[in-house]
Amino acid sequence: MLKIKQSVLLSSVFIILFTVIGCASMGSGSVAEKRQAILTMQDQALSRLYSEKPDTRSQVASSAGYAVFSNANINVIFFAAGTGYGVVNNNQTGTKTYMNMAEGGVGLGLGAKDYRIVMIFHTQDAMNYFIEHGWTAGGNADATAKAGSKGGSLDGEGYLGAVTVYSMTESGLALQATVKGTRFWKDKNLN
Repeated sequence: MLKIKQSVLLSSVFIILFTVIGCASMGSGSVAEKRQAILTMQDQALSRLYSEKPDTRSQVASSAGYAVFSNANINVIFFAAGTGYGVVNNNQTGTKTYMNMAEGGVGLGLGAKDYRIVMIFHTQDAMNYFIEHGWTAGGNADATAKAGSKGGSLDGEGYLGAVTVYSMTESGLALQATVKGTRFWKDKNLN
C-alpha cells in the first residue's frame, strides 16, 4: 500500500512538473512570434496591474524602465523550482531586452503556480545592473488557490533598493515557505 501511495505521489509530481514547464515555455515559433507572445503577456500583466493598483501606471511611465516576466513554479515538500521568460523595457532609449529566468529553492511546501512579475526600475543603473547580472535571492511565503478568475492568492509588492517588484498569481494551488535564488539572463535567440 505504501508503494502505491509513493507511486501516486511521484506521478503527481511529474505531472505538475511538466505542466509548470509547459506554462513557462515559449514553445515553437519564429523569433518574431516569440517576441510578440512575450509582448502580449506583458500587455495583459500591465493591464491587470493598472486595474488592481492604478498608481502603478504613473510609476511605470516615470521610471527608468520596467520588466514583466511570466513564471511557473512547483514546490514538492522540501524543494522548489521554476522557469519563465519576459522583457525589460528601457523608457529612455525605447530598447527591449528579452530575458529568461529560472529559480530554485529549499523550504517547506507543496503545489504549483503560474504568476507574473512586474519590476519597476527607478534608476538607469539598477536596470542596467539587472540586465547584465540578473541574480536575486530571497525568501518567499505564499498561499494560492486560483483558477482563472476563481479563487484567491496572497500577491505582493516588494522593494529591492531602486526596484519595486509586484507579483500577481494567474493560477495554481500552492502553500509554501521557501528560500529561493532566481537567475535572470538575456535570451540569446530573441535579442
